[in-house]
Amino acid sequence: MESPYKGKTGLRRLLNAFGYSMAGFKAAFKNEDAFRQEVMMAVILLPLAVYLGKTGMQTALMIACVLLVMIVELLNSSIEATVDRISLENHQLAKRAKDIGSAAVLLSLVNLVVVWALVIFG
Repeated sequence: MESPYKGKTGLRRLLNAFGYSMAGFKAAFKNEDAFRQEVMMAVILLPLAVYLGKTGMQTALMIACVLLVMIVELLNSSIEATVDRISLENHQLAKRAKDIGSAAVLLSLVNLVVVWALVIFG
């Protein structure tokens, strides 16, 4: 069944989408420890990126890496919530989905460390 909100267009659609996004941020911050930790990390690293970046490109890369970690965490959290909604039973495919999401978060964190190290020490 199609969502009743799919027919919205223009400004109403944009306002609805913004509201859903804000609800998503609120839910993630309230329910996900890892997301709260990454928000705290961003509070420290984003101003540091502006301070440490020698060029606009360096600053942009450093900021993008921080935001990428948060984006991947949000996607991972949505995968976990969906899997848990379907069933809380231990199942190989549920474990695989959650583990793959976790691996994506880890890769985004490794990316952050590598890029920041290259910018700062390179």
